[in-house]
Amino acid sequence: MNARFYRSVNLSFTTLLFEFKKISGLTLMNRFGLYLLSAAFMCALSLSHSTSYANPTNTTQKPRAVSQTKPRPAQAVKSPAMAALPPELAKAWAATGLPDSTLSLVVQDVDGSRMFEQAPNQPRNPASVMKLVTTWAAISSLGPNYVWNTAFLIDANSKVNEQGVLNGPVYLRPSGDPLFLLEDLWRLMRELRLRGIKQIPDIVVDRSRFADVAIDPSAFDGKGDRPYNASPDVFMVGFGAVRVVLSPDLQTDKWRAFVDPPVAEIDVDSKVQWLPGKCSTSPQVGADMITMNNETRFRINGKAQGACGEFDIYRLAFTQEEFAARVLRSMWKEVGGEMTGQVISGAIPPTAVPIAAHDSPPLSEVIRFINKSSNNVMTRVLLLTMGAEAGQRPATVAGSAQWVTQQLQKQGVDVSGLAIENGSGLARDTAVSANGLATMMQQAWDSPVMPEYLSSLALLGNDGTMRNRLKSPQTRLRAHMKTGALRDVRAAAGYVLGNSGKRYIMVSMVNDDQAYRAREFENAVIAWLIKN
Repeated sequence: MNARFYRSVNLSFTTLLFEFKKISGLTLMNRFGLYLLSAAFMCALSLSHSTSYANPTNTTQKPRAVSQTKPRPAQAVKSPAMAALPPELAKAWAATGLPDSTLSLVVQDVDGSRMFEQAPNQPRNPASVMKLVTTWAAISSLGPNYVWNTAFLIDANSKVNEQGVLNGPVYLRPSGDPLFLLEDLWRLMRELRLRGIKQIPDIVVDRSRFADVAIDPSAFDGKGDRPYNASPDVFMVGFGAVRVVLSPDLQTDKWRAFVDPPVAEIDVDSKVQWLPGKCSTSPQVGADMITMNNETRFRINGKAQGACGEFDIYRLAFTQEEFAARVLRSMWKEVGGEMTGQVISGAIPPTAVPIAAHDSPPLSEVIRFINKSSNNVMTRVLLLTMGAEAGQRPATVAGSAQWVTQQLQKQGVDVSGLAIENGSGLARDTAVSANGLATMMQQAWDSPVMPEYLSSLALLGNDGTMRNRLKSPQTRLRAHMKTGALRDVRAAAGYVLGNSGKRYIMVSMVNDDQAYRAREFENAVIAWLIKN
């Protein structure tokens, strides 16, 4: 088993597998291409985009974020602001059938000249568009070259005998790397083995950088096994998700199922039907997870065409801490090591010295992954990182959110009504005004790190959450956008390049139980700005 194998852990579904085969010769220097393929997997699993339409367990609504519910008031007269919309856009909005009161809209030139607006100061739930706030706060405060360091240490007095037995524990010092993958852990452990260490007692994980920030993954929408609901943690491996692989056996025309990485007390029962013929559709497969007596069983049902090749399913089966512990034990065994003790939490003594370390990709690459794939748990960890770097030890969600709000206010951003909650937008109590987003985006445009921030957004008709929108030659690639969707939220914000050569800032947020109707209105605004 080698590092290249572990690069495949985040690829999902047949189309992504085809792409992986094309780039199987990637080196570490261009590994970010792989990260973008992994981003597509996140979108496929709804880890991205926060598109959960199930009823949340917490339905309490703070008065800041306005969300309309049935019955709706009659619309007799349009507001002056809506009447001032260009006729083409007024028609597009009317086609949604949504009340004017559900919309906040700001369209302006990047120099700040406001073209038109609707309820710009009304705080609303932006769903995943809130990631724009978190990632901007991060790159503007930490800088584009910021990295997370994860290191193994041993006490300076510990010794390794000729048989490779270490007479003291191995210490693990994580820093909250949001993009720490299985391949990264594999390399770290290989570094330990190269130093002659074979048998270790305990691995002691220092979790002091973050407070106890674990959440109940089921709390938002009752789907606690879905990766988009993953809990943040200071030591998160592969987003904390178990990968169930379905591999075609061409000799028997059957699907073979296994778990990667192979961790203890997980079993897979696959009943996937093999379909003959050419690959014409994605696998139609579902997964149920049953946990009893500390053992987890996946039951995979459905059907898939063998010609489509290998595909995988990701699920949350354990807490982040338990999953990381299982992976540490499994991975150490896989690189030829032995462990006589346990994975535990504890402090690192001042006499400990690093013997193997890993640096994450720079922040500029990390926010590209976050915004293009709309990764929730990475954004949660990024928020906590800012709190930790600001001196909050251990960092808390509330303290980190407060610090971000203060930083934005110092930049001149309108923070009235801003409620960051967890930084990802996967929340019912998060809120921001369209004016707040627009002023922040104008600050970003005027910043020296504007190119890095802009390139983190999805390109219209090309990638991320915008890959299937406005794909015609007249519109494709002419906007960098972030989208958001929840059961009763539809939002889009970004930068649009017009045919005139001008750049525009667009923010649109709709809170309504039929907010999904606003998608075509968003498209109409983007297309109008490109054309005009």
